[in-house]
Amino acid sequence: MTFAWYGHLKFKNAPLLAVIIISWGIAFFEYCFQVPANRIGYGIFSAAQLKTIQEVITLVVFCLFSVIYLKEELRWNYIVGFALIALAVFFIFKKW
Repeated sequence: MTFAWYGHLKFKNAPLLAVIIISWGIAFFEYCFQVPANRIGYGIFSAAQLKTIQEVITLVVFCLFSVIYLKEELRWNYIVGFALIALAVFFIFKKW
C-alpha cells in the first residue's frame, strides 16, 4: 500500500486518473494477501491486534520507503512518535 499511496509522489506530472488506476492495481495485490492473512490470523489474534500488526508493518515499510525512495530525512521527532506507537503496541498486546 505504501507504494500505491505514495510512489506516485515522484511523478507529479503524471495524469491523476492514470495514477489512481495504477495505484488501485498495486493495492489490489496487497489486498489479495491481507484479507486471507486476517482470516487466518483472527482467533489467534484479536481484530485490534491484527490491525496493530498491520499498522506497525506499514509504518516500518513507510520509514524505509520515505528514506530510500523519496529521499526524505527521518527526523528525531518522527522517531519519538514511532516510539510512542510502539508503546501503544505494548499496551494492546499485554495480557492484563
